[in-house]
Amino acid sequence: MEPIHFVTFMMRGETLRFAIRLSSERDPYRVPFNHLHYLQGLIYRRIQRVNPELSLKLHNPKVPKFFTYSLFMTEGREFREGKPYFLGRGGAYFYFSTAVPEIAEAFMGGLLEKPDVELWGEKFILKEIRALYEPERLSGKKLVTLSPIAVSTTKQLFGKPRSYDLSPAEPEFYELILGNLREKYTALTGKPPESGELEVKVYLAKPKRFEVKPGIYQRAWHLVFRVRGDEGLLRAGYLAGFGEKNSMGFGMVKVNGRKPRVKKSGRGGERDRERKEA
Repeated sequence: MEPIHFVTFMMRGETLRFAIRLSSERDPYRVPFNHLHYLQGLIYRRIQRVNPELSLKLHNPKVPKFFTYSLFMTEGREFREGKPYFLGRGGAYFYFSTAVPEIAEAFMGGLLEKPDVELWGEKFILKEIRALYEPERLSGKKLVTLSPIAVSTTKQLFGKPRSYDLSPAEPEFYELILGNLREKYTALTGKPPESGELEVKVYLAKPKRFEVKPGIYQRAWHLVFRVRGDEGLLRAGYLAGFGEKNSMGFGMVKVNGRKPRVKKSGRGGERDRERKEA
C-alpha cells in the first residue's frame, strides 16, 4: 500500500476528548459484542509506536491509566439471531478521552502515523480525528454513558472472598464511584477535592455483560443520570471515566442530548488523498 499523507493534527487548549472515525474495506462488516479488549489493544499499540516509555509505564498494573473510550459504533447495524456479533454498515467510529495530555498526544499521533487499523479480523482505515469541545460546567447536567459503568467490590461467598459486580440499586455503587473519583482527582492534581461530595439521580439503568478476558466477565451499567456537586470530581470522571476498569473501556459519558462540537480535525485516508489530488 502506498504511504498516506495527512493534514497536520494539532491539539490546542485542554481538549482531551476525541471522535475517531473509520471506514471499512467492506460493507457490511462484523463487530463482535465483546469488542472492548480489541480497542484496548489498538490504543496500547499506537501509544507504543509513538512513546514506548509511556506504553511501558501504562502496562504497569499499579500505575493509574486515566483514559477511557466508548463502545465501537456504526452508522447502521443489523443483528443476526444467535451470532456473537452484529453487522455494521457505513462508517464506524468510537470516542476516546483522557485526563493526561501525554496519552492523548501519543495515541492520536500513533493513529496518524499508522492509519490502517485491523480489529477482530476486519480492516479499517482512519478517516478523521475530531477533537471535541468540553462543556464549561458539568454539575447539574444530565449525562449518558457511551460505555457502561463498572463498579465491583469483594464479598464472602461460600466462605471465600469473591468479586461482586454492584448495581445502581445498591448504595455501595455510588459510594465506590465517589471514592474512585476522589482518588482520581487527588492523583491528577496532587491535592484533595474542594468539597468532595456528589448527588446522583439515575433516570435509566440498563445492565450489560462483557467478556473482558477469556472466561472472565464484567457486569456493567448503561445509565442516564444527573450529578450535582464538586466540579473537579465531575471533570475527573468526564475525562478519565466513571467507576473502574476505565482503561478496559468502561465508564465513558457525554452530556445527554448534546451534539459534540468539533474543535480541530485531523484527516487521513481516502479523504486526505482526495484533497491532495484536487
